[in-house]
Amino acid sequence: MRIETRTGVWSVALLVVLAVVVLVSAGIGPVAITPSTVAKATLNGVAVPASVSFGQASVAGVTLPTPTVGYVHPFSFPVEGSHQTIVTTIRLPRILLGAVVGFALATAGVVMQGFFRNPMADPSIIGVSSGAAVGAVAFLVAPFAFPFGLGLQGAAFVGALLTAFGVYLIATEDGRTPVATLLLAGVAIQTFLGAVISFMLLHSGESLRQVTYWLMGHLDNASWGDVTVAALLVPLLFFVLLAYGRDLNVLLLGEEDAHSLGIEVERTKRVLLAVSSLVTAAAVAVSGVIGFVGLIVPHVMRLLVGPDHRILLPTSALAGAAFLVATDTLARSGTAELPVGIVTAALGAPFFLYLLRTQEVRSV
Repeated sequence: MRIETRTGVWSVALLVVLAVVVLVSAGIGPVAITPSTVAKATLNGVAVPASVSFGQASVAGVTLPTPTVGYVHPFSFPVEGSHQTIVTTIRLPRILLGAVVGFALATAGVVMQGFFRNPMADPSIIGVSSGAAVGAVAFLVAPFAFPFGLGLQGAAFVGALLTAFGVYLIATEDGRTPVATLLLAGVAIQTFLGAVISFMLLHSGESLRQVTYWLMGHLDNASWGDVTVAALLVPLLFFVLLAYGRDLNVLLLGEEDAHSLGIEVERTKRVLLAVSSLVTAAAVAVSGVIGFVGLIVPHVMRLLVGPDHRILLPTSALAGAAFLVATDTLARSGTAELPVGIVTAALGAPFFLYLLRTQEVRSV
C-alpha cells in the first residue's frame, strides 16, 4: 500500500476516534449530557462571518474606517440552555485545549525520538519543560519581576525557548551540534533547573500550592483564548515538521549517510530542534508539565504503523490528542478532580513497563 494511502487510512481512523472521544468526554461530568446533545450544542456554537460594515474611529486625530464583521449561527438545534452553556463554555474549551496539547506533545516526542534515534526520548529531553517550569514558577512566586504584562503562560513560553536556545549554544561548536553532546547538555541543564525550581519552592510562601499544582500539569480554567492561540500555532508548526518527515527517515541512517544522500544535516537538525522546541513550549505554557504523552504515544504508534515518519508523525499527533482528552476525562470524573499529569503518569508508566516486557523495543 502506498505511503499516502496508508497515512490517509490511519489518519481518518484516528480522526474518528478523536471525534468520538471528544463527544463522549464533553458529556461526562456532574451533569450528564448525551453525545447527540453535545453534537447539537457544539454545532449551535458555530458562527460564520456573513457581512462586513464600516464605521469610523479617530486615532491620533486621524479618522480611520473600522470594519465590523457580522456573524450568523447557521444551526439552531433545540438544546436546553444550561446544557448549551456547559458544553460550549465550560467543557469544550478544556477538551479542545487537551486535544491540542496532546497533539503537540506527541508530535514533539516523535521528532525527538527520531532525532536522537532513541525510543526513550521525549519532548523534554533537552530541558524545554524544565525551562518552562522555571519561568512559570518564577512568575507565580514573584509576578512583579515580570514586565510588559507577560503573564504566566508567557513566562513559561519564554523560559522554555531560552532554555532550548541555551542548550543548543552549549552543544554547538564550529557550526556542528553533535547529538550526544546535545543530549548530555540537556540532562545537565535539566538537573540545574531542577535545583532552581527547588530553591524557588522553598521561598514560594503562600503560592506553594499554586506552584505545585502547575508543575503537576492541568487543563482546568481553559478558555477559548487559550484554545485559539494554541490551535493557530501548533498545527502550523506541525506541518513544518511533517515536511521534514523524509529527512527524519534519512537521519536514522546516520549523519554521514544522510549527508551523502543530499541532506543538509546541520541545517535540518537546527530546524527540527527549533520547531519541536516551539511546539513543546506552546503545549507546556498552557498546560504545565504533562509527562509520558510524548513518550508512550509515539512508541505505541511506531509498533502499529512502523518507523516511517511520514506516517508516524500524523498518526502519533492524532493519537496523542485522543489520549490526553481521554486521560483528562478520567482526571475530572472522580469525586476529587486530579491534575491530568498525575493520571498520565499513573496510567503511562505501568503501560510502558508492560510494553517493555511483552514487545521488543524498536530502535528508531
